[in-house]
Amino acid sequence: MTTTSPPPNPATPPQAAAGPLTIHGQYIKDLSFENPRAPQSLIEQTQPQLTLNVTVNTRQFDTKTFEVTLAVEASAQTPAKEPLFMLELIYGGTVTLGDVPQEAFGPLLLIETPRLLFPFARAVIANATREAGFPPLNIAPVDFVALYRQQLEAHGGQIPGVPSGPVGHA
Repeated sequence: MTTTSPPPNPATPPQAAAGPLTIHGQYIKDLSFENPRAPQSLIEQTQPQLTLNVTVNTRQFDTKTFEVTLAVEASAQTPAKEPLFMLELIYGGTVTLGDVPQEAFGPLLLIETPRLLFPFARAVIANATREAGFPPLNIAPVDFVALYRQQLEAHGGQIPGVPSGPVGHA
């Protein structure tokens, strides 16, 4: 009987390089829904006037770790300007940026991360309005590139919460 030694361990496959963006988690940070005229608002069958506002904010935790939040405010009024509902949602995610140049921080944090978070925030809003007795509010996709450009213009080319100088320790 001959014994054969087990084959040598194959070389460990190289680890894939980390991507430019890693999402660690996403969550509802704050959710408020007011239906001040219930049940009257549910009985009336008028076409509401909707108002929607979406903003994106960032907060830095570590050298390359950030919290990105989508703040969505939606309200509906009757043609007589009586409130039907008011909804406020802050939906957040924590992200770490990979080895990317400094100039990529803004687009990754304020365009790409919100694009990834938005479908989940949209579902929360649709569910909240439906559970309150209204038809689901299905928000159309947001143009985060245009929103980013507006923020750049409003802040003179620098976005608050997004570092512009060297990152890390010298």
